[in-house]
Amino acid sequence: MKKAISERVSPAANAELAALEALPEDRIDTSDISEQKDWSGARRGVFFRPVKQQITLRLDADVIAWFKSEQGASEGYQTRINEALRAYMERVGGADAKR
Repeated sequence: MKKAISERVSPAANAELAALEALPEDRIDTSDISEQKDWSGARRGVFFRPVKQQITLRLDADVIAWFKSEQGASEGYQTRINEALRAYMERVGGADAKR
């Protein structure tokens, strides 16, 4: 099933986000937000999903077999291949390669 593409952010919302981003830390009022002390139930990456692009890629059969056979991983083999490529990209490409 294809996931829906989210709507683009309006120019007004972009301007508001830019103004908030430029605001110095000491000017941000967080007094109405309670402090979170227990992060044990937190889940990382729930709201952010990077844009994926479908391509055709030819890999050696033994490489694909290895990623498919990995035990104990909760994600699929394509996710693990993507993670391996991202780790390489960040290591070789430096800070510019990070999200």
